[in-house]
Amino acid sequence: MTVTIDQSDVDELIPTDHVSLSEPPAGKEATIEYLLDLLVDAGRVDDRDAALTALLAREEETTTGVGKGIGIPHAKTDAVSRPSVAFVRSEDGVDFGSMDGEPATLLFMILVPESGAEDHLSILSSLSRALMHDEVREDLHAAEDAEAVRDTLKEAVA
Repeated sequence: MTVTIDQSDVDELIPTDHVSLSEPPAGKEATIEYLLDLLVDAGRVDDRDAALTALLAREEETTTGVGKGIGIPHAKTDAVSRPSVAFVRSEDGVDFGSMDGEPATLLFMILVPESGAEDHLSILSSLSRALMHDEVREDLHAAEDAEAVRDTLKEAVA
């Protein structure tokens, strides 16, 4: 059985203060720190250094560039007390080493507590499935504000 997230989960996982429509830094590690700081500023991260270490360790294992212009850096860490997602988009794209060689222009960060393996998998799989649809990616690129990003995600996981 596949566990999925639903519309009500989106509000909890990615409130509008977890969304940035500003251009992120060009490098992968700098972009990861940029996304992490959205969650730090929102009060979702208890230990920034530990979270960053977990994220970078995950990047060392295998790329989080999934193709189609999508990057999803993610980690399980006790540096967070509840599952959280951050989002930024990039006009220029950031090299996340994806299989198709395309830079990531839609970037999501997923952080879940160490004990949240099921949450981690359900968020990652729901998000990945939604982002395979051209229309969802186009709507995220066209979104004019954080509410539009969240509304697109809510509709996509419904």
